[in-house]
Amino acid sequence: MLIDGIAVFIAQYFYFLVLLIGLIFFFIQPWNIKKSMMIRSAIIGPLAYLLSRIAGLLYYDPRPFVVGHFVPLIAHAADNGFPSDHVLLTGAAAMVIWFYDKKWSAVLWALALLIGWARVYSGVHHAVDIMGSIVIVLFSGSAYYYVSTFLWPTRGRVQK
Repeated sequence: MLIDGIAVFIAQYFYFLVLLIGLIFFFIQPWNIKKSMMIRSAIIGPLAYLLSRIAGLLYYDPRPFVVGHFVPLIAHAADNGFPSDHVLLTGAAAMVIWFYDKKWSAVLWALALLIGWARVYSGVHHAVDIMGSIVIVLFSGSAYYYVSTFLWPTRGRVQK
């Protein structure tokens, strides 16, 4: 089925597109924005990853193909599906860019959601795995924003 092939392609490879868009956005920025983006990325990315590992230890969600006893469209280990690493990575890229350009960020968030849909459709994640990643990324970005605004009132603000 055509939709199956499209979903598999999106689920497996679209995160590269998100990262490419993020890199293009990064390289077209002036040096002061690049420096700020590197700092935000170095904090938000690892924080989101750490929180995702903790969340995965606290909540176990068997993958849909394990629970439903079917063969997923994508071969995958029968491990914990919570949270989705693909959506976590693409969401973190979208979150970092949100500080600089809402339109570019909206495009990346839309792609992250599309990846999440494709991973659910392919049978390797439940919707809760996708939502968990989004919540973790939003929390990480918000935590960075509020802590940095408190510590450095002039540097923590969203760039224009």
